[in-house]
Amino acid sequence: MRLSSFIKTTLSISIISLLSACNGDDGKDGISGFNGANAVTSLINQTPLSLGNENCNYGGVQIDSGLDSNANNLLDTTEITSTQYVCAAMPPISNVNLRIMETTDIHMYLANYDYFSQSTSETLGFANTATLIKQARAEVKNSVLVDNGDLIQNSPLGDYEALIRKDDIMTGGTHVVFKALNLLEYDVGNLGNHEFNFGLDFLDATLAGANFPYINANVYKKDADNDPTNDENRYTPYYIQEKVVTDENGNQHILNIGYLGLTPPQIMQWDKAHLDEHVIAKDIVETAQYFVPKMKEEGADIIIAIPHSGLTSSAREDMAENTALYLSKIDGIDAILFGHNHRLFPGDASYNGHEAAGIDNVNGKLNGIPAVMPGFFGNHLGVIDLVMRPSTDGNWTVTSSSVQNRAISSGSARNGDFVDLAQADQQVLDAIDVEHKATIQWVSDPFAKISAPIFSFFALVQDDPSIQVVSDAQIAWGEAFIQGTELDGLPVLSAAAPFRAGRNGIDDYTNVSAGDIALLDTVSLYIYPNTIRMVRLTGADVKEWLERSAGQFNQIDPNSTAQQHLLNNAFPSYNYDVIDGVTYEIDVTQPAKYSVDGALVNANSQRIVNLRYNGQPIELSAEFLVVTNNYRASGGGSFPNIDGTSRETFEGPDENRGVLRNYIISQSAQAGDTGFDPSADNNWSFKAIETNVDLNVVFRTSPLNEVTTLAEALPAVSPTSPLQTDENGFALYQINLKQ
Repeated sequence: MRLSSFIKTTLSISIISLLSACNGDDGKDGISGFNGANAVTSLINQTPLSLGNENCNYGGVQIDSGLDSNANNLLDTTEITSTQYVCAAMPPISNVNLRIMETTDIHMYLANYDYFSQSTSETLGFANTATLIKQARAEVKNSVLVDNGDLIQNSPLGDYEALIRKDDIMTGGTHVVFKALNLLEYDVGNLGNHEFNFGLDFLDATLAGANFPYINANVYKKDADNDPTNDENRYTPYYIQEKVVTDENGNQHILNIGYLGLTPPQIMQWDKAHLDEHVIAKDIVETAQYFVPKMKEEGADIIIAIPHSGLTSSAREDMAENTALYLSKIDGIDAILFGHNHRLFPGDASYNGHEAAGIDNVNGKLNGIPAVMPGFFGNHLGVIDLVMRPSTDGNWTVTSSSVQNRAISSGSARNGDFVDLAQADQQVLDAIDVEHKATIQWVSDPFAKISAPIFSFFALVQDDPSIQVVSDAQIAWGEAFIQGTELDGLPVLSAAAPFRAGRNGIDDYTNVSAGDIALLDTVSLYIYPNTIRMVRLTGADVKEWLERSAGQFNQIDPNSTAQQHLLNNAFPSYNYDVIDGVTYEIDVTQPAKYSVDGALVNANSQRIVNLRYNGQPIELSAEFLVVTNNYRASGGGSFPNIDGTSRETFEGPDENRGVLRNYIISQSAQAGDTGFDPSADNNWSFKAIETNVDLNVVFRTSPLNEVTTLAEALPAVSPTSPLQTDENGFALYQINLKQ
């Protein structure tokens, strides 16, 4: 690592010396050819040299001398006859401490406000994170701040900007997210996968509002010439920042910090409609292997990798989605800021027990490299502190590091131990106030009526109304879509998942009361701006789809009386697809056929049993049409044979949320004043476990008292007595798998 440093020096800028002139005939002064009328002034200029000067690395003085031939009392460049440098000595070697701060996966939660409960919340929001940023920055001499993407999509505020304010933003208006982030003086930003959800033009217009640079190294312009050697990056791949830092002795240095931005190559599947004709995406690890040496050659003293990518201990595969561990093995990377998984590293229990793979979940190290992932929705600030030692040969060495996640709150109101650790920053709240209030109004207007509540508290353990209403809407759309075509007559099924089933904390559940329903409620049911797709499959494909989905559950030992957790919390609920239009049972005494990442791990396992269509065992060779979304149909979630090419896929023009909203309006109009009934049809269940043992199987859900009341109507579900909670505040409920 190259070192370039200086010390502060105060010098006069111009010192002028006038040589006496005399008659050239007297011979006394030794200077001939001069007389009073033709005297020429000799000038000397002294110019201070600052940090990193190419002639004086540590600063000093440049001394220029010459004759003022044009008599203007200035030493012009053409008049300089001699230049000398007096360079400052290298200051005593002393450590430089650098704090690296990361935000990630903010997902347009800018205010301390939960749009779904329509109430203030101190457990989320960038306004609260901003307070942590200011505190952490004030504690140290040297710091940088990075955002790692998934910034502009998810909350209703994101939809408001992309739909209602789109024209304003496309014509130069500033996206509200940068009205907030620009206040915090970010050093650099990286693109996450959700940045591409609204298309490249909208993304370009949005990024124009940032007053800090954005980078991405593995998205390239599509040139279709099949020659990777001439591929051109769509975005600036990396940024080398000349950062003035102060060492422990008060001396200043220039530290060249290299930032490398990376995003999941799966964007080409997830946002195929927006990207396919315009860009390509390359492997994260191979991209880093190419650019890291290039950045070192261009003078980067340290390199911070910023992958919007998660963490897994699985063996690396080409075009992998979760790559933080693999990046830690690349020589030259000094720190890793990652995200995407909506978890904490260090800290999340799912990363325990993987020390042999190089994952240190206590100290925040991946193969010894400091790394951090600070949650989601602004609930944490990631902090890496590096101690760097300069050496006499011009290199920097990272001698030690520490990693932490700083929370905006702790405890819970339910348990009476809630503590607000970071009050919302008023500057941020003021900056977003107009758009925030407009969003609340926009999503609150009712448009239909339902006769029964829609909730997702039990979506992972039984058929559920929050999934049912989405599936019903998708099947109705699919049947209309194929009417009068060669596909007409094929069975139409629907695949839908519970998007709000606790993945993002104890408040992350859909809960819509019977009565009037507003746009906000449809966003709660379907939080992503997906577009609708339909895939042509065989019965065998349908079964494998369900086998992959059944990875949601841990294997239950039918002979154990110990408490067993039914849900695999490492499995994201958005990959738990329920397929409506068929009936089936899930045998959780069998091992999962597919891993959390979608790899085939138990080829002979069969969790899906009694799979039927129209009451008859499904024909594995029969054809079906499954309505889903662009994410799944393009390969999102790594479902077998569902990759956008292996099976025929049909693209619809509509957003899934629009399909859902139109269906609710139609059904509500038909039902009249009472509203329509969205209740689940119970097309799936767990296969009863035959055992003489008293099983103690539990699952986690919301701790709200309302959930206990709802459970009273469910014969297989009941709260633990007394009610138990886990380390994250979820309530534990028992489920009877013997009936």
